[in-house]
Amino acid sequence: MEKHFAVIGHPIEHTLSPKMHKAGYEALGIDAEYQRFHVEPNHLAQAVAGLCALGFSGWNVTLPHKEKIISCLDILTPEARRAGAVNTVKILEGQRIGHNTDGDGFVRSVEKELNGFKRKKAVLLGAGGASKGIALALAEQGMQIHILNRTPEKAKILMELIKQWGGTATSGDFAPGAWIEDVDLLVQTTSVGLQGEPFPFSVQGIPDRALVVDIIFNPRETAFLQEAKKQGCRTLNGLGMLLYQGALAWEFWLGGQAPVEVMRQALEDQLNADVYK
Repeated sequence: MEKHFAVIGHPIEHTLSPKMHKAGYEALGIDAEYQRFHVEPNHLAQAVAGLCALGFSGWNVTLPHKEKIISCLDILTPEARRAGAVNTVKILEGQRIGHNTDGDGFVRSVEKELNGFKRKKAVLLGAGGASKGIALALAEQGMQIHILNRTPEKAKILMELIKQWGGTATSGDFAPGAWIEDVDLLVQTTSVGLQGEPFPFSVQGIPDRALVVDIIFNPRETAFLQEAKKQGCRTLNGLGMLLYQGALAWEFWLGGQAPVEVMRQALEDQLNADVYK
């Protein structure tokens, strides 16, 4: 019997998730369909009820619904409770189960390049929803976390949350500082760079051992990553995080191992197609 999955968000037109999941279904001969639905914030509860009524087996959740959807669910996994946000929902025996694969998806996307996490230092630029999931997952891996945000209070709130979960964290001003000379992983989690604009400050002086990641994947190389590359750093964009959070959602819904390389190729093909439109 055909299974139905989806992604909901506002806006949603930009999503690459349907291509990625559909390619995976075809590769493994799974009878399933993955759709996207534009859901405005004031219609979230109705949308969740509608998906359940239509027999959907699960769906992904993107901005701005990741926190608000919690009130529509019955159960949260430890990952969702830790992040205080949900990006994946599964319907099991009539129960709406909320899960979060963002943080663990990010960890999987960088683990080969970073070659171990314990006692290494990560600096996160931004303290929004994406930063929250990433920071908590990295802290759970044993990294020391330093958070910089334009609004210092938000950075302090995230710092305290990490400490509550047993991690090590500090916060600081959204600016260059002593931290730049001793960082193993630098993660840019804000929307700066989506339109090709430069980052507000320079990363000059960062050690060339550092891995620098921008979770933006389109454009593939933001001005932020271009500068980090000039400093001799290894760089990654956000495509890996998108891929692995999707693969982990797949495995949460369907069990077994997601066809990661097939899904990766589907994302690459879609991005290449978009470039030449």
